[in-house]
Amino acid sequence: MLASAKSKLAVPDLTPTIGSELKADADALVSGAFSAEIRALLEERGVVVFRGMNLTDEQQIAFTRTLGPAVEEGVFKISMDPKVNPVAEYTKGAFYWHIDGTMSDVPIFASIMSGRKLASVGGQTEFSNTYAAWEDLLEAEKAVLDGLKVVHMFEVSQRYVNPEPSFETLQAWQTFQPNTLPLVWTHRSGRKSLVLGSTASHVEGMDLREGWALLTRLRDYATEPQFVYRHEWTVGDMVIWDNTGTMHRAMPYALDSGRLMHRTTIQGDEPFA
Repeated sequence: MLASAKSKLAVPDLTPTIGSELKADADALVSGAFSAEIRALLEERGVVVFRGMNLTDEQQIAFTRTLGPAVEEGVFKISMDPKVNPVAEYTKGAFYWHIDGTMSDVPIFASIMSGRKLASVGGQTEFSNTYAAWEDLLEAEKAVLDGLKVVHMFEVSQRYVNPEPSFETLQAWQTFQPNTLPLVWTHRSGRKSLVLGSTASHVEGMDLREGWALLTRLRDYATEPQFVYRHEWTVGDMVIWDNTGTMHRAMPYALDSGRLMHRTTIQGDEPFA
């Protein structure tokens, strides 16, 4: 555990296994005063919450850059309104457990999301600590799982949203090539985490139905309450999560609710291994 970062910042845990809350003023965050400690805290706790920060987009972008190179300029507006978010149809996949970047060899390190407008019902975000889930497995099961490979496909995640796509839609999905990843990610730190989520198609070399059963059982296990933090949003909250050691999903809400989140992302520098 990375107790030094936690002790220095004196942050309370939100659950025993995932999530901590950090109180800091905007100027301190934008200055990068806590950047090293926050990165360490993310690896240890998966999620860091800043309640009622009310950062402007410019401040959020500046804060993001203190933690590492940003993936994109500006903010990405997470909305189900296609007038606000041109890829709103794909964004509907956010309602299912996933890790961002499983179609790449190097996923993003972390995402930072701020609440701008909330749904009147639903719209919470849940996070699962996939480090903690791995660590809590029995040693005998770890021995069986370590070394297995899983094929991930973009089209599999989209079938959660649209189970009967047109041929044209399917062709568009299939422009994303399948990606084979380890089921158990051995990180540079030596720690291990499970790589699961809605893009997971099948286990390489395993009977198809047996593999589906394994992936479903592990997803259910990794998202049991002891590994999950649910964030109840208020406008102005900001949440950071370590995308390399968590899964996340949005809880259902009305697509016409106007819910709006502003997200920035930090480039990853560690390939799945």
